[in-house]
Amino acid sequence: MNYTDYIAGTDREWIITNGLGGYASSTIIGVNTRKYHGLLIASVNPPMERKLLLSSLDEELIIGDNIFKLAVHKYSDTIYPHGNEYLENFSAEPFPTFLYKAGEVTIKKQIMMVHGENTSIVRYEINNPSGKHGTFRILPLVNNRSIHQMTSSKGLSFIQETFPGETILNCGDSYFKISSDLPYKADEHWYYNFEYEVELSRGYPNIEDNLNPGHFDMEINETDTSCFIVASTELDQKWDSRKIQELFIDEEKRKEELVHKFINEEGFLQKLTIAADSFIVDRRSTGSKSVIAGYHWFGDWGRDTMISLPGLTLATGRFDDAKSILSTFAAHCKDGLIPNLFPENASDSPVYNTVDASLWFVHAIGRYMDYTDDIDFAKSMWPTIESILNHYRKGTAYNIKMDDDCLIEHAGQLTWMDAKIGSWEVTPRWGKACEINALWYNALIYATEIGKQLGMDVSVFQEIAESTNISFNEKFWNDEKNCLYDCISGFGESSEKDAVVRPNQIFAVSLPHTMLSHEMEKAIVDTISEDLLTPYGLRTLSPHDSRYAGQYRGNPETRDAVYHNGTVWPWLLGPYITAYAKVYRNMPDLKDKLRAFLHMIEKHMDEACVGTISEVFDGDMPHNPGGCVSQAWSVAEIMRCYVEDILPE
Repeated sequence: MNYTDYIAGTDREWIITNGLGGYASSTIIGVNTRKYHGLLIASVNPPMERKLLLSSLDEELIIGDNIFKLAVHKYSDTIYPHGNEYLENFSAEPFPTFLYKAGEVTIKKQIMMVHGENTSIVRYEINNPSGKHGTFRILPLVNNRSIHQMTSSKGLSFIQETFPGETILNCGDSYFKISSDLPYKADEHWYYNFEYEVELSRGYPNIEDNLNPGHFDMEINETDTSCFIVASTELDQKWDSRKIQELFIDEEKRKEELVHKFINEEGFLQKLTIAADSFIVDRRSTGSKSVIAGYHWFGDWGRDTMISLPGLTLATGRFDDAKSILSTFAAHCKDGLIPNLFPENASDSPVYNTVDASLWFVHAIGRYMDYTDDIDFAKSMWPTIESILNHYRKGTAYNIKMDDDCLIEHAGQLTWMDAKIGSWEVTPRWGKACEINALWYNALIYATEIGKQLGMDVSVFQEIAESTNISFNEKFWNDEKNCLYDCISGFGESSEKDAVVRPNQIFAVSLPHTMLSHEMEKAIVDTISEDLLTPYGLRTLSPHDSRYAGQYRGNPETRDAVYHNGTVWPWLLGPYITAYAKVYRNMPDLKDKLRAFLHMIEKHMDEACVGTISEVFDGDMPHNPGGCVSQAWSVAEIMRCYVEDILPE
């Protein structure tokens, strides 16, 4: 790759995480193009309240009269300096690694985060073959703000207290420390008017100031020298080169242990396993695990967590994490609903505006039982399962209730297609949505199976499931299009059936417990294959529909309008592959066909944000990626279908 190509260099990003919701992320040439970029984004109240503390490190190599500036910054009218001109290579594994060549000097820079801490470490190895005297200077640029906000010098205040090799920065409401094995000199300067061009393209404020509190200097006279920088909220920690080396080794071993289960499998599966790990985080409020829905900006969402759980934890053998995650959401179940999201501010209450998260929760417990037969854990979850099904049966918030036909109906904007612009519900889908009722039947059967193992009376669930099956077949099948209606709104003869072709019907085929005949299921898969399938996932609306929009870009309103009206979602490849494997189970060379569906996703993991999978893609070719650079259910569902549908012989 030509790293002097600024556009190509900013199209690719990297991210590493710390298991708390914190992360470090930027582009592969080091310029921050998002307000979410930085070398230390700390999760103050894990996994939320994330704050940008260390924005970047500007490195300068001074030899004689020559000053080689390795940083890259974008301003509204210029790019300066042009450190990418010295960048010779970037690699993401085992750590983000940058190799610079400045004159005769080679500089290797590696970045890692300490798992379980808000600590970022950057280490440098410098090769100076001529032995010429020079100075290597590192200038930290710092901030103190929410990842969702922007700041200027007028809105920031720092007090620094310096010690040999370190400075402690008092930001008023928080402290953090920058340490090194190099001497530090306080010398404060503001850098003004950085432009974050991705924020500009997304219609958000995009200009910011950062403070340079001082600099670390290293004299280079020998052939090989090294140094490190640590930015951390752990003020009592002491750092030296030996400890830094041990932490890098420990993190590399931790990753090796994660992929050990798939050590003999191809690299794609190992990449997915490492990516999956980044989403599993600690939640301080419950003392248990949760799942970040996507980086950089999402928190832990109930729907995303439950859909992602099988791929992130079960397919990877992380059963204790699965139990912990399920326990987190069970503890917050209210009137049969698990939270749709935990707010960024821990003092705010969870939000419950979802009809499917609770049904995905029952599904996740069912899948956990499929993998483990852990009847003791199932017993601990039974009150939550029972509460969910009984509240859905009798009625709960958001007009969620079982109708006389034993199908679930609900208010608008409660399914995963939940975009809203002001008061406009873009895809309301109120009434009876096809995937909600597929999930309802699946949950009833799982509850019946689990309840029988526990010796519970589950006859009512069994009876409802039988009636749901009959009603679903009678009301959702569209003979004209040979697939399912997406949603039924209204009542009796006045009801309206939406014949739009969307991907939601795939779950009526892919879920473990389904209601349709083999012929019907095959017809659904064929319809989706023809209208919605792309190399990166399923479109959310058929291109034949007048509302179809093939590009996901622009300001928030423009993007929200097309979010579920043509935009491609890679997570839907998971249920599609499962459904395809089910209806074409006798196809010769089926596994090769299934692998082929993932070819471009595998390639994508070396593009956009290296080592992970984006949230969405354009519906139109060339299917450019968009949204979050790293999405939990994108990774999870590809992981799950690979392990469950492609690996088994």
